[in-house]
Amino acid sequence: MTESLRPPGETPPVEGSTAEAHPERPDGGIWEHPGIWMALIVIGCLLVAAFFVVRMIDL
Repeated sequence: MTESLRPPGETPPVEGSTAEAHPERPDGGIWEHPGIWMALIVIGCLLVAAFFVVRMIDL
């Protein structure tokens, strides 16, 4: 006897898999606050630009 069709959203029963779900890695790490990294990059760019502005004024 065939199984009836399931409505969308319901999952059919599975066979043969006894494994547990893999644990997911927690979010975060160094990418948790990308604004901090962006601020460090902008500050570095401003310092390099300031170096060249000071050299230009010093001439």
